[in-house]
Amino acid sequence: QVHLVESGGGLVQPGGSLRLSCAASGNIFSIYTMGWYRQAIGKQRELVATITSGGSTNYVDSVKGRFTISRDNAKNTVYLQMNSLKPEDTAVYYCYGELTLDWGTRGDYWGQGTQVTVSS
Repeated sequence: QVHLVESGGGLVQPGGSLRLSCAASGNIFSIYTMGWYRQAIGKQRELVATITSGGSTNYVDSVKGRFTISRDNAKNTVYLQMNSLKPEDTAVYYCYGELTLDWGTRGDYWGQGTQVTVSS
């Protein structure tokens, strides 16, 4: 069916940058909203950023000015450029997409997550 595969996580020093990618594949007819969640140890999962098919974006306040979400509709891929990273950004980052499948159903689908660790 549908698979969302994240990549680009890793270990980075405070102030550094990482670029996450998430490619969607499968029986996809259309992709509407795509975005990123994250969950740190001991904390609840939070929505980081979203982007609509038309390019409208939204961010949680804590990452505004540092993170940029974008998408390549031709590749069914969403990106998260993370700059000026802080230790509190350490979390597992999960990609999601609001999709319509080939047979007409619509819903949210999730990747398995990629670890981002910000530490000196």
